[in-house]
Amino acid sequence: MSPIQPAGQRLVRLFLLAGEASGDKIGADLIARLHKICRLELHGVGGEAMREAGMHSLFPMSNLSVMGVSDVLKSLPLLLWRLYQTERAIIRIKPDIVVLVDSQEFSTLLAKRLKKRGFAQPILLYVAPTVWVYKPERAQKLKKLFDEVLAVLPFEPEIMKRLDGPPTSFVGHPAQNDSSEPIPAATDIGGNWLALLPGSRMGELKRHLPLLGRVAKELHARFPEIKFFLPTLAHLEEYLRKQVRDWEVPVEIVVDSEVRKSLFQQTRVAVVVSGTATLELAFSSVPMVVTYVMDLGQRRASRKLDFKYISLPNIILDENLLPELLLETADPLAVLEATQKLLTNPDDRQRQIDGFVRMAALMAKGTKACPRQNPADRVLSHLA
Repeated sequence: MSPIQPAGQRLVRLFLLAGEASGDKIGADLIARLHKICRLELHGVGGEAMREAGMHSLFPMSNLSVMGVSDVLKSLPLLLWRLYQTERAIIRIKPDIVVLVDSQEFSTLLAKRLKKRGFAQPILLYVAPTVWVYKPERAQKLKKLFDEVLAVLPFEPEIMKRLDGPPTSFVGHPAQNDSSEPIPAATDIGGNWLALLPGSRMGELKRHLPLLGRVAKELHARFPEIKFFLPTLAHLEEYLRKQVRDWEVPVEIVVDSEVRKSLFQQTRVAVVVSGTATLELAFSSVPMVVTYVMDLGQRRASRKLDFKYISLPNIILDENLLPELLLETADPLAVLEATQKLLTNPDDRQRQIDGFVRMAALMAKGTKACPRQNPADRVLSHLA
């Protein structure tokens, strides 16, 4: 339960669920915003950020941090138990509103079960599903499950409307502050740090750490002045320290957020697994190479999909700003070549940084049809 809030404000009983690190940050941001305008009784599932914001998690968020068919199948018994446990908790608690952050499959199944149980309070989905890439017919089906979708990408409300999906609002992303002003123009610093971001889900880590280790080893031989760091979460720190011991390359594991921000200001290039980390890097003006090694299920699915880009900055701008390597199997040489090119070409780095300014301006304001809104306002708008 959340700390006691000042008297005179409305008490809202909120059930908030996040299933992975990016959703945990979004959930914590929403809690902070709501605390400013109402009293909260908090229940739900989250990680370190939401716990620091005052919420006790029903069970470890890591139980839900799976992605890809193979990872889901391995964890299926536990996922089904957590689904039942969450449904039972919501029915017992009777929250005024339920907000489910991303974790699309789990969130959709949970919403279906709640509707079958006759749960009549508003259910919101925070982070829109990628119906613009995969199964656009999902949009119409979601209309029966969610009272509103809070989108973090500016073009998603119009797409959801076109596909006859739930009402959708653009609320921006916590990686960017509330300022309507774009990030200022920056100049490539050519620093001597290189950031490695392998993802936060265990399946992603297992697929990408060996790849990044081989790339780091070769880069260390070619660019001895380069220093490496790997920003991560506290609960992954020990695991990652064990993994990088065999790399034969000095790698600093960074958990503290202020240290991470400071090092980003000295980073020449990042090698990052596709995901929301690309937004944090972009808002920090860090040039990057984006990669993703698919598992078997993702490989099969990708052959049926028609998409131009995999990284959020490229998707938002609809241009080939960042080099992307979507891989069916790990290819250290391809990632090495792309990274070396960016390391040695200040013009390419500056082109990315200039693109980040344009992206941030769009993210700060939204579109004329769908301007950026405060997610806390959208949540409270559903309460009578």
